[in-house]
Amino acid sequence: MLRAHRVTKGIRSAVYGSPVYQLSLMGRAPNELNLVPPDPWPSQSKRAEALFHGNYVFAGEEIRSPRRPPWMPDGVSEDWIAALHGFEWLRDLKGHGGEAAQRLARALITDWMDTCGRWKPVVWRADVLGQRLAALLTHAPFLVADSSDDFAKTFYQSLAKQTRHLARVVDQDVTGARRIMAIRGLIYATLCLSSAPLNLTRVLKLLDRELNFQILPDGGHFERSPEQQCRVLGDLGDIRAILSEADHVVPQRLIQSLDQMGPMLRGLRHGDGGLACFNGSGEGNPTLIDAALSVSRTDGQALTNAPHIGFQRVAANKALAIMDTGPSTSLDGSVYAGTLSFEMSVGKERLVVNCGPYRGGDGDWHEALRRTAAHSTVTVDDTDSSKLIGTGFDPRPLPVNSTREEQSGAVWVDATHDGYVPRFGLRHRRRIYLDADGGDLRGEDRLERVEGMSSENWQPRPLTARFHLHPSVRASLVKRNQAVLLRLPSGLGWQFHAQGGAIGLHDSVYFGVGGLRRRTEQVVLSSTTSSDLRVLKWAFRRIVAPS
Repeated sequence: MLRAHRVTKGIRSAVYGSPVYQLSLMGRAPNELNLVPPDPWPSQSKRAEALFHGNYVFAGEEIRSPRRPPWMPDGVSEDWIAALHGFEWLRDLKGHGGEAAQRLARALITDWMDTCGRWKPVVWRADVLGQRLAALLTHAPFLVADSSDDFAKTFYQSLAKQTRHLARVVDQDVTGARRIMAIRGLIYATLCLSSAPLNLTRVLKLLDRELNFQILPDGGHFERSPEQQCRVLGDLGDIRAILSEADHVVPQRLIQSLDQMGPMLRGLRHGDGGLACFNGSGEGNPTLIDAALSVSRTDGQALTNAPHIGFQRVAANKALAIMDTGPSTSLDGSVYAGTLSFEMSVGKERLVVNCGPYRGGDGDWHEALRRTAAHSTVTVDDTDSSKLIGTGFDPRPLPVNSTREEQSGAVWVDATHDGYVPRFGLRHRRRIYLDADGGDLRGEDRLERVEGMSSENWQPRPLTARFHLHPSVRASLVKRNQAVLLRLPSGLGWQFHAQGGAIGLHDSVYFGVGGLRRRTEQVVLSSTTSSDLRVLKWAFRRIVAPS
């Protein structure tokens, strides 16, 4: 299947890059827009200032190129290229204001049309193209105002050309959240350009099909990434806004998806307003997350029990734990093996985290952060709970089950996964409990023997429970290495206790903010499996200052 995909991709590249195909994209172009899309999103002044100085910062990487924009630099990740060519930075230049910002934006667009106006991999991928078209259409008045006739003519011709290609590849190039991004761009172009090749009804049918497939009954996006949840919610909110601006009836399935997705996104936020770092997601920008919720116009409290997407949110007083209770899924061809991992925060301060995603071009780091050991959960024999195969994953989903109980303000979550059954004959069962006061988070990890497996699988193996700490947390071993004292930036103290294994404090890393690497520590609880059952018990307890 992978080989067939590569062959198909190679054929498409040869076709799309040919002079004949480029000729097929030529045709009638408008000389103005039918509609200017609304833009409720906030701009980022720091990015505008960086662009003025020739600094291009995307996906955790910075390229300095003061003389010419680095459209295709060597050594950067696809995410960096996609972000640059998505053109959402136009909002930042417009927000900066002034003639200098307008001249810079126009110069960058002109250079792009000269350099990348023909098909190129990634640059003309459907999601990147959809994002770019939406940005160009939204900021067209800023770009075209007081410009020369030649710039305006070339600009509208480029929009028409890009739209024709997007209409052909919108449901072929990409899947998942990327396809929704592509459809958003095509809806913008269809409403704004008189030369658009498809009618709106056909494009909305594509959207309806994707919503039925991608949005689960609890409002979770099927890729199970908090960042993708936020991105899709914002894209759908934009689609509703432009349909309303055009006096078009908003499809009921779109309204339903927005109403379901908002509470789900709230359920994946910590007290600092950022996102939990599961399945390739970083913390994100709280201001943009707020904007996505505002654009979507959704109400509703944070969802606590999401059985379809597979997340549990446990909160009491200021303490919060979010646990991954779903199966591993492929995110843009990558799987993150973090089943039954959890994150914990207290108020606006994070305590326990996962290591987060790597955004750059170093394949070793990308691979390492997908592994189970990069998550706050259990590993057996330093093996991943999901079988990682290159950038793909084992297509056979392994069972994950969870139950939830609540009583008098206290909450129990009980979950199991079978990721270690095929190799070791062991089922991992994790229970967490948070008391009503929010000062006692207890956990229990059980490795249970599964009957019917070969006895050779039951030999003792190294067993490790990891609890990665946020970089702001200060940790020290106390009580003759029988506990760990944890100090939050506010001065609030917590203590980690455990039974069933040896407690250690080791180095770790955190990539949760902007894809940048930060040094941190992890609490490690080490033991071995037995031929029957091994139980690790642990707890995070708030230290109450004497009155």
